[in-house]
Amino acid sequence: MGKWPKLDKIDMIEGPIDEKQYERELKKLQNKLVDLQVHHLRTGGRVVVGLDGWDAAGKGGLIQRVVGGLEPRSTLVWRIGAPTREEQGRHYLWRFWQRLPAPGNWSIFDRTWYGRVLVERVEGLCEKSAWKRAYDEINEFERQLADDGVRIVKLLVHVSAKEQKKRMIERLSKPHKRHKVGLEDFRNIARREQYLEAYDEMLEKTDTRHAPWHVIASDDKEHARLEGLRVLVEEIGRGVTLVETGLDPALAEAAFKMWGWKLDDEKK
Repeated sequence: MGKWPKLDKIDMIEGPIDEKQYERELKKLQNKLVDLQVHHLRTGGRVVVGLDGWDAAGKGGLIQRVVGGLEPRSTLVWRIGAPTREEQGRHYLWRFWQRLPAPGNWSIFDRTWYGRVLVERVEGLCEKSAWKRAYDEINEFERQLADDGVRIVKLLVHVSAKEQKKRMIERLSKPHKRHKVGLEDFRNIARREQYLEAYDEMLEKTDTRHAPWHVIASDDKEHARLEGLRVLVEEIGRGVTLVETGLDPALAEAAFKMWGWKLDDEKK
């Protein structure tokens, strides 16, 4: 604890990156994620990725690059909004238990259970005693998942007020992007100082050994996407030894009978 600087004090400056270099690095990281996903498909491993952060910080673009090369049937992306009437009648963590991954699958949350100590706290949607209690509840929730073998990666995507304003105006200026902006965005922006306080306390109270936080500075989208993928590769791959999948002899025999194909032919 105590390792986090105030969120608006972190270094947001990144130098320019060549487009071809960016695409090469992006593809390299995406390929590594696919290798890790194949490993989990074979071993039954489970991964939970949670993204939180400001409106217009680039969470959607980062998720798009993460899932771009993954096996879609084993990758579940959950876009978390306001709870439904049914969900409101249950403990706030209930709806997240329902979306946890089956063996071999990855679940990616676009906003998470941290809404209790962020938007619900700042907007007064729950009692102070409830969001105060939530820090321990969330830590226990994540500890249970980790103890059960789930790999948890938490990303907080941070954007400066200046860059957020620029992106919001861009969305309003372009008809095909206007659907991304609502009146609630302006209410949130007006309460930036309150959200900063909530984010800072969240980082301090829920950065744990089994589920640490990773803050992604996103004023530069390309750097942010690469850094987000690097964190995922490092965290999901921690302790994992990747081995090349062998060719099942039965498959090799079937391919030879049908096409006369041999694996050795590919090596010549």
